[in-house]
Amino acid sequence: QVQLVESGGGLVQAGGSLRLSCTASGRTFSIYKTGWFRQAPGKEREFVAANNWIGGNTLYADSVKGRFTISRDKAKNTVYLQMNSLKPEDTAVYLCAADEHPGRATMTSGYDYWGQGTQVTVSS
Repeated sequence: QVQLVESGGGLVQAGGSLRLSCTASGRTFSIYKTGWFRQAPGKEREFVAANNWIGGNTLYADSVKGRFTISRDKAKNTVYLQMNSLKPEDTAVYLCAADEHPGRATMTSGYDYWGQGTQVTVSS
């Protein structure tokens, strides 16, 4: 089992920045990939970014490419999502996910472990 705890959400004005953190515990040695997803009210959960803990590759949704950066602190078992140039349409609950297997990194079905989420609100 892997447990994930997110932090760092909040209220920010458009154009501002936030950094989200996701700290993993438990069977962290088994993690192959981690991802960030977001879900706005009335909308489906959507992929934001992912990184591979083995090869270090990263993936981004087109909507955040160039503005968001996913990174990892190996010693702290923590994954970060640096969000810059935030827009009102970025408002959502952001969830961290982890999985022990490769593949389906942009799909919710590709992850077995999920955090509780952290709210990000961007005002115009």
